[in-house]
Amino acid sequence: ERITADFAPRLLGSSAAMEQLREMITRVARSQAPVHICGESGTGKELAARMIHETGARREGPFVAVNCGAIPTELMESELFGHKRGSFTGAVADKKGLVQSAEGGTLFLDEVGDLPLHMQVKLLRVVQEKTVRPIGEPREESVDVRILSATHKNLGDLVAQGLFREDLFYRINVIELRVPALRERSDDIPEIAEAILTRLARRMNATTPKLSAETVQTLQAYRYPGNVRELENVLERALTLSTAGSITPEHIRLRTGAPPAAAEPPAHVGPSAAGGGAALGTQLESIERDAIVKALEKTRYNKTAAAKLLGMSFRALRYRIKKLGIE
Repeated sequence: ERITADFAPRLLGSSAAMEQLREMITRVARSQAPVHICGESGTGKELAARMIHETGARREGPFVAVNCGAIPTELMESELFGHKRGSFTGAVADKKGLVQSAEGGTLFLDEVGDLPLHMQVKLLRVVQEKTVRPIGEPREESVDVRILSATHKNLGDLVAQGLFREDLFYRINVIELRVPALRERSDDIPEIAEAILTRLARRMNATTPKLSAETVQTLQAYRYPGNVRELENVLERALTLSTAGSITPEHIRLRTGAPPAAAEPPAHVGPSAAGGGAALGTQLESIERDAIVKALEKTRYNKTAAAKLLGMSFRALRYRIKKLGIE
């Protein structure tokens, strides 16, 4: 929702959820503690991170955003921490890492849950010791950065499965900030939609169209699995198709299969549904238990070898053994 008349970033919406989020951003901006921002894809987690940076004491410094899921594993260490000339084939010159590029400012690690375990160890040292060592450099360098992170995944679950280091989890999750999904604040949709249309129309050098009352109702009744990002996609298409300076329901194309926003899951599950769900869960656990037991027997109960055979980490296997009650 980086949408205003002058293109300055801000979070739009007057709902109680957004007022609470803005208040929390103001509070956490005063400190230098790591902040972890959680929320679904498309809710505006990076925008929240930028607002923390621009409201805080580091606003004059750089804001460096890194999508941890977009960097190939083999390049990740060089991209984040840099390298010295000649440290590996193709390293023809010294390169500053993204961490060092954020010196005096803020480093935003988006999708931090996608970091492989060996990189989590190196990131832990950055957070704990405020030092980094480029590839090929024998000495560590001091860095002064504030760490903000985000993910649409549940880091607690990843820790339990052995896919995310528990010590790193506690280091980056000193303060947790949750960005609400768009369906949780449907009253904000008219304001957000108007701002999006104004920006899109300006980009297309066109007049901002009006939304009919029926169109607003249609937009508010949808659940938006893709959140604000999906709303912008819907409106961009509608703007292209609209005529006579007005957007009507016929110009709105929404994903089929997504239930309306008003539809909430039932408070109680009937006996047949509950029984079916329980039966399926029992079947899946039985299949998983058999696979783990067979792997353990095949490796003579060497858990490290069994984990490798099953294609999971040792910690993940240990978690599953405990959960399934395998002795």
